[in-house]
Amino acid sequence: MTTTKTLCFVIAALSSYAALIYRLCQVRRSWRDNAYRALVITLLLQCVTFTMGVVVMGSDSFLGVGNLAILLMHLSAVAVCVTAQIILLHWSTADEEAVRKTRYWLITGIAVTALLIALFFIADGPGRPPSDFNTGSGQPLILTYLLVFITSQAVPCVTIFRQCGPYARMTDKASLRQALRLLSVAAVVLFLYCTARTVNILTAAAGFDIGAWTVLASLFSAAGIAILSVSLTISSWGDSAAKLLNWAHSYRSYRALYPLWRDLYESSPDIVLDPPGAAVSDASDLNYRLHRRVIEIRDGWRDLRPYIDRTVDGADGSAAEPGASEEFRQAFAEAAQIRQALHAKRTGTLPDDNEDTGDFHDRDTDNFTAEVDWLTKVASAYRKLDSAR
Repeated sequence: MTTTKTLCFVIAALSSYAALIYRLCQVRRSWRDNAYRALVITLLLQCVTFTMGVVVMGSDSFLGVGNLAILLMHLSAVAVCVTAQIILLHWSTADEEAVRKTRYWLITGIAVTALLIALFFIADGPGRPPSDFNTGSGQPLILTYLLVFITSQAVPCVTIFRQCGPYARMTDKASLRQALRLLSVAAVVLFLYCTARTVNILTAAAGFDIGAWTVLASLFSAAGIAILSVSLTISSWGDSAAKLLNWAHSYRSYRALYPLWRDLYESSPDIVLDPPGAAVSDASDLNYRLHRRVIEIRDGWRDLRPYIDRTVDGADGSAAEPGASEEFRQAFAEAAQIRQALHAKRTGTLPDDNEDTGDFHDRDTDNFTAEVDWLTKVASAYRKLDSAR
């Protein structure tokens, strides 16, 4: 269980430092933006939280004061919640309202910080064993300190979750909408951390041992911080990542269509507008090349219509794996007919039951993405039929 908690701590720390470094790389062009400054401060405080956590794991004192690292870790965690709320305000509200509400959250954060410091020293925090700050050990003042800290974490989680949904629906920017949705997920997971931590504290105070279930707090904390770190940076890299994923998907589709396109091209060379090539020579023209490949496959298929035999073996999709979906069965059926038609055209044999009209059945060719996905399935089935010969 100790290993699991340490691993969770490392995940949360690495995600925080990675997010901070990434955002600091944008400091020159973004420093004048209030939201950016609040974001950098939030990530810096996250890193301070986990830096203090490392100190706690290695020593009982910091700067000569017992458990001071625990106090600083908790105070920086409070500040993270406050600044995260301020970031949300700058993302989602007008400047005047954001300034007004920011003032409220700063005052609240200062008040909670002062209360935690007072409780820490009144409860003789420097003289307590560090384990008291995990469970409370039944000491009323330590329990009060811990519950105030947990409340300071839980309340912002609730407010952030309540605000993110409506604001995400209002914004027109896709990257900001993704950030707000992820921020709401982080708020839910961190609220679960607060709940699990409260259960750990109260059961320990009541003398109950819940065993391995105490690790849930660490799991929720690591997951919540990792999601929070992503949500605070995704607005700047989300669009680029989406474009990269779309490019990778298009490239895979382009390559997957090649065996089917190659055989249709060999059967009907006039379908090709540009010189043929098995691979993309220039990444920038991938979209054009994919469109051409789809069009050329369609044109090659139409040239085969007089040779297509709807009664050929496999035309019912029986070549598909047992339990395959109806769509995959249909893809295998189309692939079997194309394979038979290519052979018939090469040998000059017209089938008795040929079909010289129509198109791939039940497909909306106006939706290019759906068209590519469908033809990719047909090409995959065609390749499997060829390899099974």
